[in-house]
Amino acid sequence: MVTNITNFGRSGLSDWLMQRISAVILLAYTLFMVGFFLLNPNLDYAAWSALFQCTLMRIFSLLALLSLAAHAWIGLWTVSTDYMKATGVRLVFQAVVALGLFAYVVWGVQVLWGA
Repeated sequence: MVTNITNFGRSGLSDWLMQRISAVILLAYTLFMVGFFLLNPNLDYAAWSALFQCTLMRIFSLLALLSLAAHAWIGLWTVSTDYMKATGVRLVFQAVVALGLFAYVVWGVQVLWGA
């Protein structure tokens, strides 16, 4: 029986579902940002800052950031287990990806919710 490390013992269905949900969230965020840029052609710092002062926008951005990290982790884990046959190389790659994603999430939280 094959176990899936990305979800700690659940079936691959939850990975598939998380990929789809995170993709929908990322699509919604992208469409919102594109719409915002199109509706504000003379965007300045004050308007940009006002957008991200809104708590709902910060939550939406955090949700998009977490979705990006989850989507990337599941996708890169799947690709690495499929194409990297050497266990040591695969583990190093997965560790670097996990560390990078963690750093980006922490940095994103600091940017969104920092002073």
